[in-house]
Amino acid sequence: MASKTVTITTNAQLTSLLESNKKVVIDFHAVWCGPCKMVAPVYERLSSALTSPGSLVFAKCDVDAAQEVAAKYSVTAMPTFLIFEDAKETKRIQGANIPELSAAVKKLVGESRGNSASASGSGSGPSVKGWWGASIAKGYSDISDEIEKTGLDIMNADGNAATLFDDSEPRKHPTNKKDWVESDTDEQLMIFIPFRSILKIHSIHITSQIPTEGDDDEEIKRPRKLKFYVNRSNILGFEEAEGVPPTQAVELTEDSWDKKTGTTVINTRFVKFQSVFSLTIFVEEGEDGCEKTKIDRIRVVGEVGEKRDLGKLEKQKDGHE
Repeated sequence: MASKTVTITTNAQLTSLLESNKKVVIDFHAVWCGPCKMVAPVYERLSSALTSPGSLVFAKCDVDAAQEVAAKYSVTAMPTFLIFEDAKETKRIQGANIPELSAAVKKLVGESRGNSASASGSGSGPSVKGWWGASIAKGYSDISDEIEKTGLDIMNADGNAATLFDDSEPRKHPTNKKDWVESDTDEQLMIFIPFRSILKIHSIHITSQIPTEGDDDEEIKRPRKLKFYVNRSNILGFEEAEGVPPTQAVELTEDSWDKKTGTTVINTRFVKFQSVFSLTIFVEEGEDGCEKTKIDRIRVVGEVGEKRDLGKLEKQKDGHE
């Protein structure tokens, strides 16, 4: 998995980073510095878990490779961590002081969430990233960023699985490519979603906007019967799914969908979704005996636990040949 930490080599690059992000944390380090190597894995985990472009980003700067940057900020001891808010330095931590660094970062995250909630007028409610077709349950968060998109898999689909987790509003994508996923040879879809962390999943938001006048195929409808499976190491085949009990099954009606956004909120049987490292969604049937089903967006709501090692994700054959 690619690192989310930005490598700084010039003052111009750092200035641009500070101007485009509200909060920035920078690790000034050196290759020969023992304490720097000790704290580096901790810093990388913080970056991986908490980076939110535009709001909070993490950067690193090799003081020998970027001497002008180190000199500008009077960095003389390694490691030194600088924290910027609105392009102004607000805190400096010298040495491999992991507890102080973690506390400072957690304070930044708490402030960011509080500011986001105030701006949205939702009090202490959760902050969200990108477009959502329904509100998030109080006390839970958008955990869609924990999806390991390189491991996504999908069967019997016309469209890219990554589209389902795009931050943009459906049909308002900046390119002309298809902005949804629809089934291919029949109405069934199988979607495998691996996560970078162990999650508690409270609810799953699925957006399926009905085809508008002028769309090519009037037989494309919304999903009606869905089954959810947790903690599979890879995607289920369609025939295999017939013999595997689902973690949860739901049957949707016309009233399940928000009339404005085309979104349905499926609350999980929370006790069965407590330690989830992967989620498989099986669209078993569509509405009205349709030929194809369509999904625009999927969002995941819950809590994030510990990070995990994904290991090898295996691709399976479709089974709709």
